[in-house]
Amino acid sequence: MTLDLSRILAEPVDGRFKGFPRAARAMPLRDVGRQGWNLLRGDVPFPVAVVRRSAMHRNSAWMRDFTRATGVRIAPHGKTTMCPQIFARQIDDGAWGITVADLRQLEICASVGVERAIIANQVLAGADIARLIELARERRSLQVFFLVDSLAQLALVDAEARRHPLDAPLRTLLEIGYEGGRTGARSSADAMTLARAIAGTRSVALAGIECYEGLAVSGSEDDAPQVERLLAGVRDVAKRCDAEGLFAASQVILSAGGSAVFDIVARGLPLELQKPVTTILRSGCYVTHDSGTYERFFERVRARSGEPWKSGPGLTAALEVWAQVQSRPETGLAILTMGRRDVSYDRDLPRPLQWFRQGAHDAPQPAPAEWRIVNLNDQHGYLQLPAGAKLEVGDLVGCGISHPCTTFDKWQLLLEVDDDYTVVDGLRTYF
Repeated sequence: MTLDLSRILAEPVDGRFKGFPRAARAMPLRDVGRQGWNLLRGDVPFPVAVVRRSAMHRNSAWMRDFTRATGVRIAPHGKTTMCPQIFARQIDDGAWGITVADLRQLEICASVGVERAIIANQVLAGADIARLIELARERRSLQVFFLVDSLAQLALVDAEARRHPLDAPLRTLLEIGYEGGRTGARSSADAMTLARAIAGTRSVALAGIECYEGLAVSGSEDDAPQVERLLAGVRDVAKRCDAEGLFAASQVILSAGGSAVFDIVARGLPLELQKPVTTILRSGCYVTHDSGTYERFFERVRARSGEPWKSGPGLTAALEVWAQVQSRPETGLAILTMGRRDVSYDRDLPRPLQWFRQGAHDAPQPAPAEWRIVNLNDQHGYLQLPAGAKLEVGDLVGCGISHPCTTFDKWQLLLEVDDDYTVVDGLRTYF
């Protein structure tokens, strides 16, 4: 599968895009990396979100090696970046397909040639079902799988599908949930009742079993037992469906995998059935990683995975937001030109990683460990400093973020940079 990015690369970008130099002429996206702009030289406006190319490529290759070693596949969740250029990198590194959250995201993937997609959500609106059927006719190579977790949803899907001529049944994954969780059948009995009902329709086919374990983890020692119980429920239902001949396709899909404990899924979900099984992870955050939530989770992944994963190079943060110091209004405080409109704050506040002063530094300097961002307004960041800190108005501060999803969705254009912070590409997002 090779994605066609030509239409995206031809899209014009200009000063209306945050992060684009306001004095620069409008240009096709493909030309952004040809301008020679350098962040440290001040060629771009601040704040600016950047992705370090070397780190992103290493992360993508790491996950390629991990999935090959564990015998699973990955359909990374596209909602993390909503950037087809990054999707292309993930597919080049062996991704089975792309996971999306809704029909709009699916359409974006289909428009660039993604051939396999999981909608990791319930689909039930009549217009969405109708569009799925239309897409299947327009793009014969496109395979789409969506989640079903109740007889009520199945009835809505079946009723709408019967209004349209179908070339083939719609592909579904039955979702297994847990008490107090989000969606998903709450018991094996309910799941089997639903599986039999799916198998009894002509419009919908049971392609596999799925769960989402991400909300069951907290970063504690209790995570593994809780996730393993959920995976055991998936395996149990899959075995029973297999024994009753309820799976419609020649291969069965088993899928799970947020970005926190994907190693437990890779070890605990694979299963042998009468039909061949494809086990699919859906982690999305690995490609840029972060400097907070997933950094902490990943250290547990490494510890659980043994050699060589424990001692070898791992995932590194590729996503940063850089801002200027706009004020030093009092001792121990610097105000930065970035705020909630620019960076994630739903999990942790940004972390100062580096700082740079033009004319004084040849390269970014490590930020002292005592520097902490303690608050954000819409456009301002409060950087707490020890007394005597030499940070001045006009200096640059580069911050790592926690939870990349909610930084990507604040930028329609991110700048991809090399290790010297020269811009080598523009990354277009579609949230």
